[in-house]
Amino acid sequence: MNLNCNYPASPELPYGRWVVSICPAHCDTTRAMCFCGEGTKYPKRPVAEACGFKINLPYEPGAPKLTDWTKADLDNIFTTNHSKQGWCNVDPAQAYASKVKFKEECDCKYDGLWGLFCEIPVESVCFNQCSGHGFCRGGFCQCDSDWYGSDCSTPSISSSVLEWPQWLRPAQVTMPSDTQVSGIVPGFRAVVKRRRPLIYVYDMPPEFNSLLLEGRHFKFECVNRIYDDKNATVWTDQLYGAQIAIYESLLASSHRTLNGEEADYFFVPVLDSCIITRADDAPHLSMQDHKGLRSSLTLEYYRRAFDHISSQYTYWNHSSGRDHIWFFSWDEGACYAPKEIWNSMMLVHWGNTNSKHNHSTTAYYADNWDHIPSTRRGNHACFDPLKDLVLPAWKSPDTSALRVKFWAWPREKRRILFYFNGNLGPAYEGGRPEATYSMGIRQRLAEEYGSSPNKEGKYGRQHAEDVIVTPLRSEHYHADLGSSTFCGVLPGDGWSGRMEDSILQGCIPVIIQDGIFLPYENVLNYERFTVRISEDEIPDMVKILRNFNETEIDFKLANVKKVWQRFLYRDSIMLEAERQRTSYGRVDDWAIDFSELKEDDVFATLLQVLHYKLHNDPWRGVIAQKKKSYGLSGQCIAGN
Repeated sequence: MNLNCNYPASPELPYGRWVVSICPAHCDTTRAMCFCGEGTKYPKRPVAEACGFKINLPYEPGAPKLTDWTKADLDNIFTTNHSKQGWCNVDPAQAYASKVKFKEECDCKYDGLWGLFCEIPVESVCFNQCSGHGFCRGGFCQCDSDWYGSDCSTPSISSSVLEWPQWLRPAQVTMPSDTQVSGIVPGFRAVVKRRRPLIYVYDMPPEFNSLLLEGRHFKFECVNRIYDDKNATVWTDQLYGAQIAIYESLLASSHRTLNGEEADYFFVPVLDSCIITRADDAPHLSMQDHKGLRSSLTLEYYRRAFDHISSQYTYWNHSSGRDHIWFFSWDEGACYAPKEIWNSMMLVHWGNTNSKHNHSTTAYYADNWDHIPSTRRGNHACFDPLKDLVLPAWKSPDTSALRVKFWAWPREKRRILFYFNGNLGPAYEGGRPEATYSMGIRQRLAEEYGSSPNKEGKYGRQHAEDVIVTPLRSEHYHADLGSSTFCGVLPGDGWSGRMEDSILQGCIPVIIQDGIFLPYENVLNYERFTVRISEDEIPDMVKILRNFNETEIDFKLANVKKVWQRFLYRDSIMLEAERQRTSYGRVDDWAIDFSELKEDDVFATLLQVLHYKLHNDPWRGVIAQKKKSYGLSGQCIAGN
């Protein structure tokens, strides 16, 4: 595929209309990325986005600089002038010693490179880092001979069994031949049946995952980690990182099977978390046919993925897709899932049943799905509690918070009654300008309880010292949560990570979003560890919270403490710890700290939900009648 960087030129737009990939230098048409190119001192140095174009200084102090995408800044990237060398010719040593000037808008955005001038090649991010059986090329695994799959974890029949991954090896246990014999009888082995559920992971064409990962234009986008100049793991705050975490855990899980005929579930890996960051970045991903809607473009990816699996495999037709699983990580979850796949189970971060908010809730036009015709989308809701599951968002591992154990702080350390820190909309400096942001919920909260002055210098109508509702970024955010009894869980543009923030620091979540399910809410008893307040009750929120007695508060805090690890992606963290230990002999502090946690995490919880659904989910219908050995006693499956 030829991935051009620029749209066709015109007299008015010499480099075509703006896209993130816009390039005045050399376009790498395998990735739609811009580099210095031959004839420069550093031909492989990126010329990303504003780096190669004229910058107009602001008209007034404090105003942002503006990039003129019609005028290339070739002197500032190509010149060899000794006093101010172009970006493509600047010697890093001279720049670090402040002996030369260079253009500030240029930096090292692309994955696989480190240092201010991208002078240090480092590990790129690939699925499971190619499992030690391939080379990671910016997101795409080039597998060694006899190894296959998006993460090179699938061996050919000619490969050595000793090299097979643990999930593929038959589990064997040495058993004594006589129950009266103590110890181990050499040479006697019994094969142990694998535990259900068994999950088949489709090996999709790379356009649905690997190439999207490879072609991302900013290294932090849609991944949960990158690598520094020592190839040490740098965890990201990318909320969309949950998608790659779940995918990698499935690929490495002992519940994975390569035999679709024995599978209980089928996972279809479409990396929509990378589509959201690529949708407006290159001509080959043009949204011109989608009226500028990233939601429509993403729907098309999922529909093409459906076309592929339904035409190339037989498994879909066994159940009309009821045993298939798709992950929609976008702000409004599976609202714009194509109608063809709605029978399946959706993993999402946004459980909008559309019982109240029955339209697109985002303030971003490009993500709005209201105008997608029903001939493509159908008329389904965003979330069906009978079949779908809300998963927690990714949160960067925080060893300092883990060691302080905010999640276990007792009531007497929680001096703040209610805490919320986040964007509060157009009434505040730097707030989102759209009145529709957060469906107006954050704005209503601020009007009542705002503890920071808005643009008019006013506080909330019910301003109180032990109630903090502020847009001001806290330098001690986790400590603030840990010092609070109740913490606000309100939407942003669809889902936000506030539920995870609250739970991971032991704060009782106060959920204010009507008709919208939070992580595991159709599985766990939320009344035991959360408080739900309707949107109309916002003026009475503090009164409601003050009415809880100490016994009730202690009960909820204790239950938050019981479930907090279910909101943590520990399996993904430990997979990375093992990769670092195997590849570099490195055992970082975070690996030690998180290895000491033993309770069920996000991935373990997902497997438990899937196991329960094998025998208790009416949505699956006829699937439950299939004759399979589930490894359970007849008592457990009676009535199925």
